[in-house]
Amino acid sequence: MTEKEKPATLIVDDDGVFRERLRRAFERRGWEAHTAATCLDALATAREIGPDLAIVDLRIQTESGLDVVRSLRELDATVTIIMLTGYGSIATALEAIRYGADHYLSKPIDVDQILATYETLRHSLQDDAPPPNMVPSLARVEWEHIQRVLTDCGGNISQAAKLLGLHRRSLQRKLSKYPPQV
Repeated sequence: MTEKEKPATLIVDDDGVFRERLRRAFERRGWEAHTAATCLDALATAREIGPDLAIVDLRIQTESGLDVVRSLRELDATVTIIMLTGYGSIATALEAIRYGADHYLSKPIDVDQILATYETLRHSLQDDAPPPNMVPSLARVEWEHIQRVLTDCGGNISQAAKLLGLHRRSLQRKLSKYPPQV
């Protein structure tokens, strides 16, 4: 396999040991692997190599990996971006996706899990399924709106209930039910 045929990955993490371990693991699996310890280095390397996959840590020293995700997405809309963090939460996962990440994984993680996620993402993008022609039910839209408001409130039910104009117990009852079908 020539260098041009190898898929390229960019690993952005301030933990040098973890970054090098991932780089070596990718190279053993036939990838061209590049690393960066800062946001500026990551963008410079991405411009140079045009990675197929970018693995970005949420916290890079004093910088945010979300800025790297946004810049990578602006630089190349086709790159697959997987955000990693040791501080996993639903709110940060949603924020990462909003900034342009394709997926979000919590540390500790190994290269096989990352590659499995990458393959799943690649195959889901290749499936050209037609867009759904059904409109979600009103109950489903309400449930999704409640979830969005609750996430924006950082999981604070009292604050979310106030914003939604509901009593706190009414909101808790709605949250205890399963989400309505489409």
